[in-house]
Amino acid sequence: MNVSHNKHFYRIMDKNNNHFNNNEEQPKMPRFNMNWFYGIAIIIALVLFYMGNGDSLAGGGGSQIATYTKFKQYVAKGYAKSVVINKNDSKLKLYIKEKNIQDVFHMNAKQVGQNPYVSVEFGSVDGLERYLTSAQQQGKLVDFSYDNKDSSVMTHLLFNVLPWVFILFLTLWFLRRMGGGATGGGVFSVGKSKARMYEKGNDLGITFKDVAGQAGAKQEVQEIVEFLKNPKKYTELGGKIPKGALLVGPPGTGKTLLAKAVAGEAGVPFFSMSGSDFVEMFVGVGASRVRDVFHQAKEKAPCIIFIDEIDAVGRARSKNPSMGGNDERENTLNALLTEMDGFGTNSGVIVLAATNRADMLDKALLRAGRFDRQINVDLPDLQERKEIFQVHLKPVKTDNSLDIDFLARQTPGFSGADIANVCNEAALIAARHDSKTVSKQDFLDAVDRIIGGLEKKTKVMTATEKRTIAIHEAGHATISWFCEHANPLVKVSIVPRGQALGAAWYLPEERQITTKEQMLDEMCALLGGRAAEELFTGHISTGAMNDLERATKSAFGMIAYAGMSDKLPNICYYNNQEYQFQRPYSETTAKIMDDEVLKMINEQYDRAKRILTEHQKGHEELANLLITREVIFAEDVERIFGKRPWVSRSQEIFDDNAKLRDDKVKELPEVKEAMEAHDKMKKETENKEN
Repeated sequence: MNVSHNKHFYRIMDKNNNHFNNNEEQPKMPRFNMNWFYGIAIIIALVLFYMGNGDSLAGGGGSQIATYTKFKQYVAKGYAKSVVINKNDSKLKLYIKEKNIQDVFHMNAKQVGQNPYVSVEFGSVDGLERYLTSAQQQGKLVDFSYDNKDSSVMTHLLFNVLPWVFILFLTLWFLRRMGGGATGGGVFSVGKSKARMYEKGNDLGITFKDVAGQAGAKQEVQEIVEFLKNPKKYTELGGKIPKGALLVGPPGTGKTLLAKAVAGEAGVPFFSMSGSDFVEMFVGVGASRVRDVFHQAKEKAPCIIFIDEIDAVGRARSKNPSMGGNDERENTLNALLTEMDGFGTNSGVIVLAATNRADMLDKALLRAGRFDRQINVDLPDLQERKEIFQVHLKPVKTDNSLDIDFLARQTPGFSGADIANVCNEAALIAARHDSKTVSKQDFLDAVDRIIGGLEKKTKVMTATEKRTIAIHEAGHATISWFCEHANPLVKVSIVPRGQALGAAWYLPEERQITTKEQMLDEMCALLGGRAAEELFTGHISTGAMNDLERATKSAFGMIAYAGMSDKLPNICYYNNQEYQFQRPYSETTAKIMDDEVLKMINEQYDRAKRILTEHQKGHEELANLLITREVIFAEDVERIFGKRPWVSRSQEIFDDNAKLRDDKVKELPEVKEAMEAHDKMKKETENKEN
């Protein structure tokens, strides 16, 4: 969340001279899936079963295949215990004596199991019988027998057909579990859409009443609802129902919620899916899923297809395929383009999409006839934040100290999701303190927790460090108090919070346009901390790095982009082309920019030192108070310096809205009657007294 404009952080360099704490995320190792282990084990077992004719798993003992000559050698050496002859298969089994197992199998009896044998193919049965009879007479063989069961069919089935059938079923099971097809579809439905379908949009239980703020966006999508409810109203006049609308805005502003509200208001089927649902490891799956979801939508028309994070598949196609092109993603995009505006018709099917990266989308996707409208869902302004707070505060038990107007002013740059997080965090803080209700202070602590991080009360600082931080933060507060266009101060703290050792909270002015004087005042307030250090401690520190960075960026933006320079007036060098490796200005111009930036910052730095010198006594009192109490508020600054002569823009907006509300209330019939009755009674009383 980028709300760094409403606070100043004080940073000091650590012992290792590291200015920044770069906590690089460690690469995540791939998760081990036991399904793969089980599958590999089953395949190995199957191979052993197949190669060993099933005996290794069936417990039949070890076996070995030998030639007829080798068989005679074993018999001649006296290794044979018995022989079993199968005339149908022309095979025999030579069972080995226990004392000779090591000589034949080169393993001990425990390793080969019970009844190890040697399998041998023979030619003539008569010759084999004569040889075995002679060996038995010589004492080389105990006995021999016959096993004439015809097992050829069973053996063929068991050792040739069944393993392959098992492998086939195993492969299908793996594709179903690991291959990622559609939910419940396995390999046969990998190209099916993964969209969740709500038969009636109002099953979601979300309407426009649940969407606070965003009046402009709601007005835009309200027409889509009218299209779906009463299409003849527009088609009779020759109009066409729009194909789609693209919701564009920062994360957390309510794009998805707005799409659900449209479905809830219209009461039509609602297909919800993410852009990443089209992406798969198999070639052609994305395009197939696009076609499938539109096929389902046509059958349910009129209906709404909502694609969240459409930039996952709608990214601009590469002009040079060799430079990072993605054929599968581009094929998916082509299918989407064809379905939205091809030769076919999608009567009654409206596509809603949401993204926070509209600049990355393909131009063919944004043209009229596909996404006819682009609806901006921006960060909420002051009044909209108040409405959002009212929605999220309904389930929260609050007390009378809560001021929603102040909370709305305290959270500039917050999205709807951020405000919901503030309300939840405040409830958690109140529960942590065993409170029965959530107070104003709990909400302020929640905002501080989200913006600045947790308080680090255990961090030890010396008296010198603490005084330096107090002088720095008091410098910010003093300058902002005496600059007309600087952001109004809320509180100042020297309690370590997150990576900051001190911070000052302000209420930024949410201006529609910003003048040069306003930006210079804000720059002067940023440099107030460094100026105070130099004036009142005699040295400067690394604590002002964040302030200097922001001041430098602001000065460069004023000169290079806004044309607010004396030497480079009315010129903008802004370049929005991606992967632009060359600056749109010459080295001479760059030197002029650097000089102008340095000149502007030095002027505001000298101005900050003049203001601090003029109000040195008040600054010292403010710093001492900060050292003693660690946290001071705007009321304390007002007591020291007096009331500010300027009214903030936010207060002006609230006053104007209050006046408008009063005027509207006065126009109500019941209020008019009450006022007339009051005036009549007042006149009668005056007449009686006279």
